[in-house]
Amino acid sequence: MKKALSVVLVFSLLCILTAGCGDGTPKGADGIDVDLSVLNETMVSAQLSGMMASPKTYIGKTIKISGVYDTSFFEGTGLTYHYVITKDGDDCCREGMEFMWNGDHAYPEDYPEEKAKIEAVGIFESYEELGQIYYYLAVDELAVL
Repeated sequence: MKKALSVVLVFSLLCILTAGCGDGTPKGADGIDVDLSVLNETMVSAQLSGMMASPKTYIGKTIKISGVYDTSFFEGTGLTYHYVITKDGDDCCREGMEFMWNGDHAYPEDYPEEKAKIEAVGIFESYEELGQIYYYLAVDELAVL
């Protein structure tokens, strides 16, 4: 029963958040198309899963997300990748969204401390690297909370 309720909630959330988004106009008065910062952990997890299941639906949308700042270095590219990390409603699993901070920001000098609580606003985009397509948030606004 609990699993069936979760499926219904996830489906309902995805329908609510994506309904009418095809015209490219912002849905909030603040210009945010999808505001993950106001959702509880379970709903953020569901929305992120939906975004990764149908990422092309969100390309070009303005997304707002809050969570914990984290990085990872990949020797294969020699690059450091930046993330906003969230937890699911059961407080067991971490999910997140990669972001690239627009502008002239040097790492680590200009970035928050690891594990700092942050909020990011940007455009959902994609890039190709090593033959794979990756999705990320092209961030214009990054704040430490």
